[in-house]
Amino acid sequence: MSDLTTIARPYAKAAFDFAVKEQAIDKWQEMLAFTAEIAVNKDISTLLNGAVGSQAIADIFINVADEQLNESGQNFIKVLADNVRLSALPSIVTLFALYKAEHEKSVDADVTSAMPLTATQEANIVIALEKRLARKVKLNCNVDNTLIGGLVIQTGDLVIDGSVRGKLNKLAEALQS
Repeated sequence: MSDLTTIARPYAKAAFDFAVKEQAIDKWQEMLAFTAEIAVNKDISTLLNGAVGSQAIADIFINVADEQLNESGQNFIKVLADNVRLSALPSIVTLFALYKAEHEKSVDADVTSAMPLTATQEANIVIALEKRLARKVKLNCNVDNTLIGGLVIQTGDLVIDGSVRGKLNKLAEALQS
């Protein structure tokens, strides 16, 4: 995975920089996401192993994504095909999304709670996280009954575990040491 990310990084950065310059970040994100879905298709992914020439595989991608790709997107696919990098498209999409979030000063936060959160609770969490992270925050809320009570917030490398299960685990760890 890390090798694929290393390979994808310069392509994602180039695509993002171009999208910013053209003021088409959302369009590029859509194009890349669509082509990444093509790349992970079982039938197409077998062709990416060198069974078909770069021009032919680029033409296949462009024909399948006909309405989704503009001229710049088609050129991007051709460059990836020429460099045998079409299999990196899912990683390119992931990195592109990270660049977009950084550009927009926004972050997604996964909130797992023992019970469904009310709108007021969600708003309070957003306010507190925006203050702490100095970014816009979009919550993705989930319910996990095994937490017993409280909640766990995760955004990037930051994890805030305020669950009863987490506190019990810390207590057990402290008692064993």
